Amino acid sequence: MLDMRQVTKVYRTAMVETHALRSLDLHVREGEFVAVTGPSGSGKTTFLNIAGLLEDFSGGEFSLDGENVKGLSDDARSRLRNQKIGFIFQGFNLIPDLNLFDNVDVPLRYRGMAASERRQRIEEALGQVGLGSRMKHFPAELSGGQQQRVAIARALAGKPRLLLADEPTGNLDSQMARGVLELLEDINAKGTTIIMVTHDPELAARAQRNVHIVDGMATDLSVEPSLIRVAQAAGATADTTA
Repeated sequence: MLDMRQVTKVYRTAMVETHALRSLDLHVREGEFVAVTGPSGSGKTTFLNIAGLLEDFSGGEFSLDGENVKGLSDDARSRLRNQKIGFIFQGFNLIPDLNLFDNVDVPLRYRGMAASERRQRIEEALGQVGLGSRMKHFPAELSGGQQQRVAIARALAGKPRLLLADEPTGNLDSQMARGVLELLEDINAKGTTIIMVTHDPELAARAQRNVHIVDGMATDLSVEPSLIRVAQAAGATADTTA
């Protein structure tokens, strides 16, 4: 599903050159649930932006669902992103003046779908996250966990092959976080590939595979589970001292 080989990302200004990713190698198979961990500033966000075709990379090779994305035009990247990828963000990013139905509808309108197909997808997606009976409610009428479920429904309505989640439980208490993770596990069990960036060791441990990014380089910790605890402890220390 996702194959990055020796991917680099360099940010340049007139005075400074910053290497956000350094020869990053990562292969994610179709149907996997992969957690990405690492301290703040390690390159996780840059990786996620590149994986989601929101940002270009400086060097290396990157294929998404078998298609080489290197050198694609902005329009081609947008089409591929719209067809293949769904996003879940820490901040929900719901539009407060729109009800749940219309919030989920917004990205579908950009696809030029007929109203009947959009309605069917929206109702299915909200039903899948347990909010089918509340589609006329507004975000302010929901708990934080319910708002994150709406954000997940918005991603699911596009029927993505790959779901990218950036700290999806970061604004939730532990009980709500578990509920959201259980929902993601259910979505993954139905075949959607998920890559989740998280600082939460409990969430990372429940993923099928754990990849740790430090200094722009990725290490697959699934080969030796005990390394996960060491890396997470190091990441927590780095976050505290940063």
